[in-house]
Amino acid sequence: MKLLIIVNEDRFFLSHRKEVALAAQKAGWDVTVVCKDTGQRKDVEALGLEMLELPVNPTGMNPIQEFKTWRFLHRLYRKNRDAIVHHVGLKNILWGGLAAKLARIHGVVNAVSGLGTIFSGDKLGMTAKGILAIMQFSNKRKRVKVIFQNQEDKSLFLRYGVVAESQVEFIKGSGVDLNDFKYVPEPENETLKVVFSARMVKEKGVIELIEAAEQLRQAYEGKVEFWLCGRLAVNADAVSKEELETRCDGKYIKWLDFQKDMKSVLEQCHIMAFPSYYREGVPKSLIEACAVGRPIVTTDSVGCKDVVDDGVNGFLVPARNSEALAQKLRILIDDKDMRVRMGKSSREKAEREFDITGVVNKHLEIYNMVKSK
Repeated sequence: MKLLIIVNEDRFFLSHRKEVALAAQKAGWDVTVVCKDTGQRKDVEALGLEMLELPVNPTGMNPIQEFKTWRFLHRLYRKNRDAIVHHVGLKNILWGGLAAKLARIHGVVNAVSGLGTIFSGDKLGMTAKGILAIMQFSNKRKRVKVIFQNQEDKSLFLRYGVVAESQVEFIKGSGVDLNDFKYVPEPENETLKVVFSARMVKEKGVIELIEAAEQLRQAYEGKVEFWLCGRLAVNADAVSKEELETRCDGKYIKWLDFQKDMKSVLEQCHIMAFPSYYREGVPKSLIEACAVGRPIVTTDSVGCKDVVDDGVNGFLVPARNSEALAQKLRILIDDKDMRVRMGKSSREKAEREFDITGVVNKHLEIYNMVKSK
């Protein structure tokens, strides 16, 4: 049976869904990846997977572009009515779910991997409510499963009637290959390194981390380095290249751009800092930091808090609070024994909760449920 996996970009597929697709292919599914080509199509096809180009602007809201995305998916689904489609991410769930219902495709799996700032805050705006209404309409049909990564997103969808309890599945994050991301003791050198990994957007907390680093500069310059790893973004909340180059001196605070080998970066570092206030699913960067065995300082916000047991494998701090972030970083910088202890706890948490094997097996189970209903 055909399985269409719909994600925003090829690089996201390779970092977050590759193992699931390969396992499905091995289990007999005819797998096609549908995503935007950012230059890594050859890497997807080298895995033996077919890839189709998805006309999508992952961060845009241009009505004409949004219609083109929906129309492409609707036409694709009409040609593949006997398929199962797996939508990953809010925009793909929104337009793909609607297209799948109207095309009467066999079955749908929707993976909610983060809702973003539209759904942040105590009250939902009209845009958020409109999105939920469309998804509610799309989900009212047979053979639909919705995967959540955190309890808050699950509760929100249930509260607004977007899903029925019988449609809900839970997988805590995208998982990590624990045989690849192995526990590595922190490096023994004089310069302690704090790493951050995300797109360079304000919602991910990059400005708060830079502010915290500046608060610690007088005490730790020459002894500590802050490594900011991530590509530039194009959305309205992006941090510009000019601002990064102004704020990062290249010695104490370094912007290293996108790093393809984050495992190596994590192995060189001592602490993961991720002060995001974006409404995350469960951040992959934090899962990988857990697996390598690093203490984590992140925010007490949706998704992020699912990776840290406060005081056990790291610290939770309030969102948009550089002073609290600096305080917890100072504690870890000054206490090697605590870093080592928390790092080992991170690895133990990864082994309990984030093993890719369990994530893959659960996806295959869900595909088969949708197939057979």
